Amino acid sequence: MNKLVWNARRRGTVCVIGAVLLAMSAMPTFAAKKTRAATPRVEQTPQVRQIEISHQLPPSQAKALQGLVERFNAQDPAHQVTFVETDWRADKPPHLLILDGADEEGFLASKKPRYKPLFALMKEAGAGLQTVRPPAMVTRRPINAKGQLLALPVGLSTPVLYFNRGALKRAGFDPAATSAFATWADLQGVLGKLGASGSRCPLALAEPARVLIENVSAWNNVPLLKGKQAIFNGLFHVKYLALMASWHRANLLHVYQDRAEADRRFANGECAMLVAPSDSWVDFRGREGLDVGVTHLPYQDDIPGAPQNTLADGAALWAAAGKKAAEYKSVARFVSFWLQPDNQVAWQREAGYLPLNRAGIMASESSLLGEELENIRVAISELSSRPVTINSAVQAVIERDSTRRIIDEELAEVWADRKAAKAALDSAVARISAAR
Repeated sequence: MNKLVWNARRRGTVCVIGAVLLAMSAMPTFAAKKTRAATPRVEQTPQVRQIEISHQLPPSQAKALQGLVERFNAQDPAHQVTFVETDWRADKPPHLLILDGADEEGFLASKKPRYKPLFALMKEAGAGLQTVRPPAMVTRRPINAKGQLLALPVGLSTPVLYFNRGALKRAGFDPAATSAFATWADLQGVLGKLGASGSRCPLALAEPARVLIENVSAWNNVPLLKGKQAIFNGLFHVKYLALMASWHRANLLHVYQDRAEADRRFANGECAMLVAPSDSWVDFRGREGLDVGVTHLPYQDDIPGAPQNTLADGAALWAAAGKKAAEYKSVARFVSFWLQPDNQVAWQREAGYLPLNRAGIMASESSLLGEELENIRVAISELSSRPVTINSAVQAVIERDSTRRIIDEELAEVWADRKAAKAALDSAVARISAAR
């Protein structure tokens, strides 16, 4: 990412420069009325401030968050974070919410903000949150028009290509030679040989709207919008989707709307290759019997200048509005803790999400962690491949959960062989225009 995360080799991004110290007062001592001897000094037990957090993270990422919270609670007994099931719809929502997709959109769909802007919260608490204008390929939901963080984008990822080294060897390929499937044209030949070698699922793909429309367009620097009008029903997209449809009919490509299902089929060896978010790496790297590699998303070799850059999207940590100032100070302590260098390294390694500051970037470049952060290195390389253009930036109209749902519904008609690529894309564009 150019300025906020992935080009942090030159600039710091989201960097905590202090933590908040809360003053504790002790109980006064009083002299007894009928004796000169003072009563023993009684120390007041500091009040423990409980901060509630809710989330809907996948199991591996939930485990990583649990570890982070346990470390925070152990080092700061007066400020404790607890998990709750309550969500943002409750009369009294939790202090912190990790939201994504439709839940995040619902949370933000209010004339009166349901959140306390993070940049203001940290400033008021005396804990600096140093920011620069975020790069254009990052999800725009947790960022205001001035480039300030409204929430902490703790769950960012970008699509990458995973491959089963054993399956590639059986098909006659050297798994180290990833240039053999750098483009979609190259990949077609690989998938054919995987199928011929016995693979029932050469390639699996999750979240088709996000991958095949949003990221393939950005990666190839092809526009999705003209103004605010969707235009992804032109020659490039029709030709590309027709290619994907031909792979699907030939059983070279298997499309799953449920990401967990696609990940499971790859992890158990049923599918030889997989296009999925970069954070899936944490579920694959330690899987017994799975020798997994990760590389860049393929690009179209007939597009001048490709590859360009992919897009980063995912969950963010929001602070609920309406809490007490003292509670926000505790929230600031937790955010500051999350952004400490050792916790940034642990978050990348254990959750698989992209780094938030310079310390995270430096960790991803270190050879000391070996393959543990290989997904981060690949993702950063994709996101910072070239300077962002107007075509390769995040498009707010397309990024909406409701828009992705429309695209996925129309793509499902293609996978079911009920619509041709052109008809499905025309319908998606028309429906998105009508819904605005």
